[in-house]
Amino acid sequence: MANIEIERKFLPECLPENLSEYEVHQIEQGYLCTDPVVRIRRSDETCYLTYKARGLLAREEYNLPLSADAYAHLKTKADGRIIEKKRYLIPLDDRLTVELDIFGGDLAPLILAEIEFSSEEEARDFVPPAWLGKDVTYDRHYHNSEMSRADYRL
Repeated sequence: MANIEIERKFLPECLPENLSEYEVHQIEQGYLCTDPVVRIRRSDETCYLTYKARGLLAREEYNLPLSADAYAHLKTKADGRIIEKKRYLIPLDDRLTVELDIFGGDLAPLILAEIEFSSEEEARDFVPPAWLGKDVTYDRHYHNSEMSRADYRL
């Protein structure tokens, strides 16, 4: 089902001291196309294909479940690097959760944080805690689709 993804991205200045207490997922993803974005992802044992329209703060997103075999087949078709990361889910309050991504492979030691919102107004009005660091929502260099490119360098 299609929905609108509304998120802000940050470069955390430090990690929470109790990181091991939060839910964590191992993610691997590759890109079949970056304009528009067509991505395959395996999160733990769940696989899916995602289409994302253009946009920075808000964009249309559609997810389609994939079997493990379909994911493995499509992974061989991905352009550029396969991105590996651990995603920690850190609740901020009763509505908002920080998705803290710690990248592996040649993107290490990059750490990004994303927060999804229910509206653009909520996203714009959000005052982040200091530990989230610099807001990079409008910097395409921090889109995973850009980071998947073979020539991408931190």
